[in-house]
Amino acid sequence: MDVILIPGFWLDASSWNEVTPALDEAGHRIHAVTLPGLEAPDAPRAGIGLVDHVSAVTRLVDRLGERVVLVGHSGGGTVAQAVADARPDRIARVVYVDAAPMGDGDTINDELPVVGDEIPLPEWSVFGEGMLAGLDDDARRRFRERAIPEPAAVASDPLHLTDERRLDVPTTIITCEYPSSQIRAWVADGAPFVRELAAMRDVDYVDLPTGHWPQFSRPVELGRILVQTLER
Repeated sequence: MDVILIPGFWLDASSWNEVTPALDEAGHRIHAVTLPGLEAPDAPRAGIGLVDHVSAVTRLVDRLGERVVLVGHSGGGTVAQAVADARPDRIARVVYVDAAPMGDGDTINDELPVVGDEIPLPEWSVFGEGMLAGLDDDARRRFRERAIPEPAAVASDPLHLTDERRLDVPTTIITCEYPSSQIRAWVADGAPFVRELAAMRDVDYVDLPTGHWPQFSRPVELGRILVQTLER
């Protein structure tokens, strides 16, 4: 199976390096992407928005020519969702890693501190200890050293959804910061921020208790979960 790995904010394709061995051993074809504006710390980011990230992954889907699995971490989950909306017949499954589908018109995070055309990785206090669980001081240092500023518009551009066939695409939510029981409760209670998830027709959940960056805190386990998910 062709598996497209989409990183979250401040990360490039290399952020999946410790996750991919299990997928490779299982015989999957791995396509870890670096999204526009995240090629290097000094890459140009002016004018790059969410649609550019979605278009980059959609073009990759079109080039591969077969049905693919999309794996999106954090903000990369929104990119995966938008690609599934654009190519619902080409996507075998979407896997959200500590992420969830958003509603039409929502933004990924328009409250992050912007500096010019970009969003540098903020101070750790912005995230809280729950998100940082599993990352010791050394891991945080290495994360910050490798972090690349995110194009500012990606965080604030509204998501546009047009094809309801996206709701039929099989979906897996890998929950890290919150247990799946909490997300199920939000869905059952009709919480507005999970309205898109509640409308999906084929969803399963896998718990991986850790912080928001399991590709750093529990990469081997994340790789195994992805392999097991693809076996289904």
